[in-house]
Amino acid sequence: MKIEQIYTGCLAQGAYYIESKGEVAIIDPLREVIPYLEKAKERNARIKYIFETHFHADFVSGHITLAKETGAPIIYGPNAETSFDAIIAKDGQEFQLGDISITAIHTPGHTMESTCYLLKDAQGQDHALFSGDTLFLGDVGRPDLAQKGADITQEELAGILYDSLRNKIMTLNDNVLVYPAHGAGSACGKNLSKETVGTIGEQKEVNYALRSDMTKDEFIEEVTDGLLPPPVYFPANVKLNKEGYKDISEVLETGTKALSPEAFEQLANESGALILDVRHQDEFAKGHIPNSIFIGLDGSFAPWAGALIGDVQHPILLITDEGREEEAVTRLSRVGFDNTLGYLDGGFSAWQQSGKGYDVVYGCSADQLKSLMPNQLAIFDVRKKGEFLSERIPSAKHTPLSQINDFLEDFPKEKTFYIHCAGGYRSMIAASILKSRGIHNLVDVKGGFKAIKESEIETTNYVCPSTTK
Repeated sequence: MKIEQIYTGCLAQGAYYIESKGEVAIIDPLREVIPYLEKAKERNARIKYIFETHFHADFVSGHITLAKETGAPIIYGPNAETSFDAIIAKDGQEFQLGDISITAIHTPGHTMESTCYLLKDAQGQDHALFSGDTLFLGDVGRPDLAQKGADITQEELAGILYDSLRNKIMTLNDNVLVYPAHGAGSACGKNLSKETVGTIGEQKEVNYALRSDMTKDEFIEEVTDGLLPPPVYFPANVKLNKEGYKDISEVLETGTKALSPEAFEQLANESGALILDVRHQDEFAKGHIPNSIFIGLDGSFAPWAGALIGDVQHPILLITDEGREEEAVTRLSRVGFDNTLGYLDGGFSAWQQSGKGYDVVYGCSADQLKSLMPNQLAIFDVRKKGEFLSERIPSAKHTPLSQINDFLEDFPKEKTFYIHCAGGYRSMIAASILKSRGIHNLVDVKGGFKAIKESEIETTNYVCPSTTK
């Protein structure tokens, strides 16, 4: 028996390759399926089943393409309705894989079709649970993603999740391994661990949602407390996962079309495409096409693209480092952005060499900021609420990046103001968005709050009511 977790850090997502006696099951595959096909081919094995734990909202799964390539059936749990052929498993239905088996355990609550898969070894002993978004390490799935179009509240879903965990999950042996669909960084939960493999016993000890003395009312209150609105691209991803999508080869063919500066500019004007610059933030600061948006590949690229661009149908034109064009198109397609029209051939340097105008983002060091502090500076902190409340510059105003467009009226119209995040990545995204909205009187604090701490600027960790709208 072989179990391999294939983890994608950008999405904080775990897909799984399970093999026994030359037969393979894939659980929650990513959209680009070649790695699974190659792995099975190398091992002279056949992909027999494709299991989906639920209709994913945070990424587009590869189930449809993988089924087309292999002939393997797609399996969902009870309550799932698809526009393509799939096996809708019954609760407790068993699937044989070599000399092991995988049993569908219906665990509604995150969504109504959410299903975990219990792997039993060759001796018939419970060995591992592939828990999807029902149970994470340190947390459980958010219960507010099945409300749109469904006659059910997040509190009702949380109550259903409580029952699923107590009646289906916590009854398993403590030594059963837990393989979740996500880790820290995912928007599918609040408090996910950085660890990606655990056990049922460990989770009973450390996961707040599995406390043995917790009542259902307490569970509902704790699980729903502090939930931020789900990213705006989530419904579009659910729709694609339920109804189907273009083959990624088609997306790559269009998205990796090289465009001269003149053709790039013309297409941007004609299509109204968003110009997305995915280079490092320092390069973007030194020079970028006016009104382009920065979201660097070397960060949480796909989730931020999904959260901030929102409309997956919107056309996109790319500015990348040489050789990273296909990577950018692929990672956009993972969250449903299939309408990339091409990239600037030769990158930003080609734009400069053509004599076309460009913009910059002014920055300062934390030491420079410190020297200016007596002047009652306007400082804006774009980190998450928890980061801001934990420790911050006392005079800073909280304008989280995920909601930056809600705060446009709060930024000074003429007076210079300063923005920072934790390390510089998110503040550059914020700077690019603000500049695209015509707000140019900003200065980015290089190195973010880490540099601010090192410069010994006064900070506070006193928790007061959030200034978030």
